[in-house]
Amino acid sequence: MAPSKEGINTKRLTDEELIFNFQEGDTGAYNEIVARYKDRLTNYIYRYVGNYDDCDDIVQDTFVKVYTSKHLYKEIAKFSTWIYTIAINLAKTKIVKAQKYKTFSISDVYDDENKDFDLPDEAYGGPEVDANSKFLSAHIQKALDKINENYRELVVLRDIEDFSYEEIVDMTGLPMGTVKSRINRGREKLQELLKDIYKEE
Repeated sequence: MAPSKEGINTKRLTDEELIFNFQEGDTGAYNEIVARYKDRLTNYIYRYVGNYDDCDDIVQDTFVKVYTSKHLYKEIAKFSTWIYTIAINLAKTKIVKAQKYKTFSISDVYDDENKDFDLPDEAYGGPEVDANSKFLSAHIQKALDKINENYRELVVLRDIEDFSYEEIVDMTGLPMGTVKSRINRGREKLQELLKDIYKEE
């Protein structure tokens, strides 16, 4: 492997500059990519597959794919879109092979379908806040178990990972209208199911 280029502060480079440098043999740039995306991808994949063992495998496979397929990245796409697309495809393959699907948790639901969902910041707040968040997450988890996988995939990309509609179109290959309608439909279904779940309590 080629050594990292001397004199370059990789932390100041954009993602796109890092992958271009890595394409030229700079392994230091690759290491910075791993440092930037490991936690983000772990967070996303775990919510998608709901299993830490599978999550770790998928994240590792994603970085292996980035390493071996670095030459496939082209400037026309954002690097974040490219690497998430790799992770999504690997996760879907894992799910199909395992014939199982576990859902992720979201913290809150708005009545307005045009608003995004938010996750609670678990780094702040006392025991009461933490207990409330876990209580709400358990109810949302129960609701998400009943939502179609096509809806869940897009809702998590938009409302948790905060990707734009355009980026989601690039990742999934779906038409913009389909992306928007599935996200809205997924939010509607989640709200309907949550109302039913709370009635059961």
